[in-house]
Amino acid sequence: MDSSAINKETPAANECVAEPGTETLTETLTEPARTANKAAPRMSRGQRLAKLAGTHALVFLLALSAFAAADSWNTVTGLGIAGLLCIVTAALAGVTTATLVHEWFHYLGAWYCGARFDIPSRQGLFVFNWDFGSNNVRQFLTMSIAGSVGGILSVVLLWYAVPADTWGRAALRGAAVASVIYAALIEWPVIRRIRRGGDPLAELSKIDKALLSRSFLIAGVSGIVMSWIFVS
Repeated sequence: MDSSAINKETPAANECVAEPGTETLTETLTEPARTANKAAPRMSRGQRLAKLAGTHALVFLLALSAFAAADSWNTVTGLGIAGLLCIVTAALAGVTTATLVHEWFHYLGAWYCGARFDIPSRQGLFVFNWDFGSNNVRQFLTMSIAGSVGGILSVVLLWYAVPADTWGRAALRGAAVASVIYAALIEWPVIRRIRRGGDPLAELSKIDKALLSRSFLIAGVSGIVMSWIFVS
């Protein structure tokens, strides 16, 4: 006879027998664990892309709204703290705009050339994971160059959308330019080496912290200088 059947028929003296229609303490405590063990249904590729697009759109709107609020406060009051906040939020909005447009143009370039890639399940800055084993050099170059085109286009759009008649509004343009310069310092040497016969994955692996730090410093100084030129 099965030992479990014996236990059900003759419970020990120190065991609590549940009445019909009630749950034992053990069942209550293990229910969340059983629920957690049920694997959540995996989102489709289109759903992951739509979710990421929504997240990026929300980040863009928040950054632009913060700048608009600070710019309005600065225009109405002329307070020093309002002007400082306007510059800070403008820098964040400019970098956010140029960076997001840059990344989504990478995606458009990859889609246009028929490359194979996957949409990550974790939300982040990058729109897709590139399949180095399935795509060729031409596809990689198309995807890479498209990102630079998007960054430059974002600067043009901000140039015509917001006049540089205050330090804050000039900082919006300057930050976008800085973002484009930062990406160019990192990506353009990789594109050049690949055009000369380099392997895409090998060339990308040469990007290190020193290059990122140096590019960030150069781009930051360039953005400040460009903001000063724009407002002059």
